[in-house]
Order: sequence, then structure tokens, then C-alpha cells
Amino acid sequence: LYPHFILFRCLELLFIVFCFFNKAGIPEGWTHAGRVDPSEELELTFALKQQNVHLLEETLRLVSDPDSAQYGKYLSLEEVASLVRPSEVTQKVVRRWLQSHGISNCLTVHTQDFMQCTMTAEVAEKLLQGSRFHHYVRDGQSLTRSSAPYSVHDDVHPHLDFVGGLHRFPPKSQEPREKRQHFKAGLHLGVTPAILRARYNLTAADVGSAQNNSQAVAQFLEQYFHPADLAEFMNLFGRTFPHMSQVDRVVGTQGGGKAGLEASLDVEYIMSTGANISTWVFTNPGRHESQEPFLQWMVLLSNMSDLPWVHTISYGDDEDSLSTAYMTRINTEFMKAGVRGISLLFASGDSGAGCRHLGKEKNSFRPSFPASSPYVTTVGGTSFKNPYKVTYEVTDYISGGGFSNVFKMPDYQVTAVQGYLKSVTATLPPQSYFNTSGRAYPDMAALSDNYWVVSNRVPIPWVSGTSASTPVVGGMLSLINGQRLLKGLPVLGFLNPRLYKLKGQALFDVTEGCHLSCLDEQVQGKGFCAAPSWDPVTGWGTPNYPELLAALLTK
Repeated sequence: LYPHFILFRCLELLFIVFCFFNKAGIPEGWTHAGRVDPSEELELTFALKQQNVHLLEETLRLVSDPDSAQYGKYLSLEEVASLVRPSEVTQKVVRRWLQSHGISNCLTVHTQDFMQCTMTAEVAEKLLQGSRFHHYVRDGQSLTRSSAPYSVHDDVHPHLDFVGGLHRFPPKSQEPREKRQHFKAGLHLGVTPAILRARYNLTAADVGSAQNNSQAVAQFLEQYFHPADLAEFMNLFGRTFPHMSQVDRVVGTQGGGKAGLEASLDVEYIMSTGANISTWVFTNPGRHESQEPFLQWMVLLSNMSDLPWVHTISYGDDEDSLSTAYMTRINTEFMKAGVRGISLLFASGDSGAGCRHLGKEKNSFRPSFPASSPYVTTVGGTSFKNPYKVTYEVTDYISGGGFSNVFKMPDYQVTAVQGYLKSVTATLPPQSYFNTSGRAYPDMAALSDNYWVVSNRVPIPWVSGTSASTPVVGGMLSLINGQRLLKGLPVLGFLNPRLYKLKGQALFDVTEGCHLSCLDEQVQGKGFCAAPSWDPVTGWGTPNYPELLAALLTK
């Protein structure tokens, strides 16, 4: 059945890509529900121009490079604020502009580079010339967005990166997939915490014990977990190792209704590999229909001095659907987290190399952001060679990967990526499909196929997606952070510079399998393929926990 699954998934994903924007410019699935009443309140986020962004990037490089004397010497939130805080001129210009339109109900963050202001739709449309706010609905979710581009006064433009809450629609959730399989006799019938711990060589003693260690998952797309599901999951699958059955903190508002498969998966598995470690859940549906939940999470990170050390996020959007100004500013936010010692892990996506239709019979691969950000660790997916036994791993054909069309290849990965491109030249897709000089991803991988999840009190088998592999890796990095803290060492922070210097040491290299891409005559549904060492399907491979722990405890 495997080739049929590939064909089905390729056709399905191509349909999603092809239909994403309809003729009205509204993302597929959203329905126009009328103009916003002029008196209706909106909340917009103003991203003020920051200072010293190049110095921030250099600081991140130094604190993340194990060969640097500054390695692990992270900054406090106050120190980050002092570094990037917008100039007095920028703050005055933006505030006066807002006040000249009668806008005074604004909140700022500790770093003073975001302002969130409440105003009526009538005022917003005068402030942001050209904007026209409308209501849109999808699957019971309602939000407010502008149907037209906006502009700001010429005097203000140099002082703003963007205004959030106008144009970006939440991407359609890449809900983990449920597969239907025929059961066969074998050692296991799906991936559980015990299977993961066996494959990645975690013992029952490999659980958290450091008091000052914590980890988090973040949810943005109307996804909620139920505490009862977590308790039931641990009762069923957590009996062989010490663990917690409750999250320590929920930041945001848990919505009512059914639990989401995505949210259940994230929480249950970060708490299985990162067992016995304090876990937070960031859940942000947005208090106003004009809010952008992902942006709200980024704003929170700029305003909280006490944060978990590891965050795993299963969220992404097509690079080409976002403005370069927006992504560049989000990258700066990732750098702000990195210099504080925070590790951000993003799922690489479930669309393989992706596919973008450029015109008649012309396609290219379609990278995803934030997976393509140079300042996060991106996690791809694998499957067992024999799906019913704990064997070696091969590529999961959905595993997102490729090359950014926006961000250049960071120095830390140039040698590895150029090595890959040279070693597989004969089998590479045509160069018109991808940017050989772009940031390449993923950085590493883990199993992403055939998981058991408890959601709405029901055990569900055969759940798949890189939203599974990402919290699995995150939990292991949290364990390593705990051991580092017990030794008096700093936490890992932004992992990539150190990960690439390991050159695959302490990881299981994945060398078989390709992921999916465009169904056309040239590439025929095949994207990149796994190869020895780093590759743009599984990165450096999957963790061999005891060896990775040893390699990352040296400094």
C-alpha cells in the first residue's frame, strides 16, 4: 500500500498548495462575513524598529559557539532590552502618530519594541491608509482582517517593521494524520514512549531531576489539550519510567470543547522523552479577532523574564505567503530568545519539499517558515524501516525540508550542506526547483510515523507528522539541559552551531528514502533524498541519547 499512500498524499498536498488562495485573495477555507462595524474595537500590534540588530546577531553567534570564550554567557531580558530597545526618536515618532489619531490605549513590552493598541475600526482605517477591515470565518473560527494593503505616514515608515493584525491569516493546521494500517504480528504496533526510549537508548533512569529546568510547547491554531487526556496517556504508556502527569503552567486561555490531536500529541510526547521535567503549555487563541496568535506568543517571550529553556512548536506557513519584512523581524525575535539561552525547535512540516506553481507547466519547491529560519533548530521526520519492529530508521516521505528562498545559508552549516550538494549532484532535483545558497533545513530528525495519542479520553493509533518528532527531540534536549545544570554548566541555548560542529557524532545517520514534492514530469513527486551525513530530509539524523548527552556535557 505504501506507493498508494505516497500518491494520495502528493495529490492531497498539491491540491492544498494550488487552492490556497482563491480569486478574491482570501485563503482557501475562509468565508467573507461582512464589513466590520466602524465602532468595533480592534487590537493591532506595532513592531517598532530595533537598534543594534547586527550586534544581537553577533552576540548570538558568540554565546552559541562552543569554541567561543563567550559560550553560554547568556543575557538577561533586561540586557536584551538595553541592546535592542528602539531609539528615543522611534518611540516618540510612533507614539505621537498614534496619539494624533486619538489612540492612547496601548501596552508595551519590556523590550519596548512592540506596542499593542486598541482602537475602533474607523480609527484604524484612518491610521493605516488603504486598509478596509472585514470579518472572515472558517470552521467556527472568526477573525478580522483588512482586505486591502495599507500604508503609514512617510514620517512613520522608517520607524516600523510592520503592523500585525491586518493581513496574515492563520495557516490551515497541519493536524497530525491518522493512518489505517493492517496489523501484523511483531514487536510493536505503533510508536509509544517505551518504543521511543528503546530506539533512542533512554533508560528508566533518564528522567529529569534538576529543580531549575523546564520545557514548553506552544499552540496557536485553536488547539487545546485536556489534562485528563495527559493523565490517561501516562497511565497507559508511562509506567516504565518516572514521569509527571500534569503540566505545571498554562500560559493563555484554554478554550472549551474537544481536545485537539496536535495539542495532545505535543504535550504527551515532550513529557515522555523529557520525563519528570516541569512543562508549560502556551495556548493563545487571541483575545481579539484582530490578534495573530503566533505574534502574540513572540510578544510574550519579549515580556517574560522567567521562561522554560526549551520550546517546541509545530507551526509553519509557506515562505512565499509572508513578507520578507515580517519574517526578518520574527528572526530577530528568535535571536532575542537565543541570546537568553532559550532553545526554539520548530517542526519542518509535513509537505516534503513542497510545491509552488509558478505558471504553465512550471513549478518550484516551496520552503516553509519558521522552519527555514537560520535561528531555530528544525526537526524533520523518520519511519522505522520495518514499521512493526524497532529497526533502523529511514525517511518519512512527508518530512519537510529544503532550502530557503529568502535567507542565506548560515556559516555554521555551509560545509555540511555543500558537502551534501557535491556528493549527490547526479541525483539532485533540477536547480530551477530550489535555491542552493539558501538556509537549508532540517537540522535533525526523529520518528514521526505511527504514534499512539490519547485525545478526548480515547487512545488513537497511527498518528503521524513532524509535530510528533519535534517534541520528542525537545524532551531529550531538556534532559541534557538538566544534566548540564546539575554540573553547573549553562543550558544549551541555540543548538545549531554546536550541533553542526558534532558533524553527525552521537546521531543515527539516516541514509535511505526520499520525501515528496511536485507531481510533474520533471521531478515526478520526488524531492530530496537522504544521504550519508547531513541531508535536507532528516538533517544530521536522529538522537542516540547517551552519546548525545556525553557529547553535549563537555563544556
